[in-house]
Amino acid sequence: MRIITMVLLAATLVACNRKVEVGSAPSPSSGMAVHLTNNSSQAVNAYVTTGGSDVFIGQVAANSEKTLAVSGVSSGSSVTLKARTADGSRTYTKDNVSLSSSTDWTVP
Repeated sequence: MRIITMVLLAATLVACNRKVEVGSAPSPSSGMAVHLTNNSSQAVNAYVTTGGSDVFIGQVAANSEKTLAVSGVSSGSSVTLKARTADGSRTYTKDNVSLSSSTDWTVP
């Protein structure tokens, strides 16, 4: 009985020993991005407004900066950039921005 238990234990250890690789999917890229510097004391949700529709592009933590990819908008498009504080109390906008591969914006 002891030999059977040892054989089953060894088989279990061998069967469960395999290499697992973990990665993340590549982010979709249109080549357009907004580098947002948030000087506010709270996080902001960032949007690109084009054709009357707000497109959420990401969140930037308080007193930090982040490059946010913009998809579905072509280079040179005239858009409005919008950042709304997490609690909704303040909204910052920048109108008539010609979107490029790296558009810089600082709020407030």
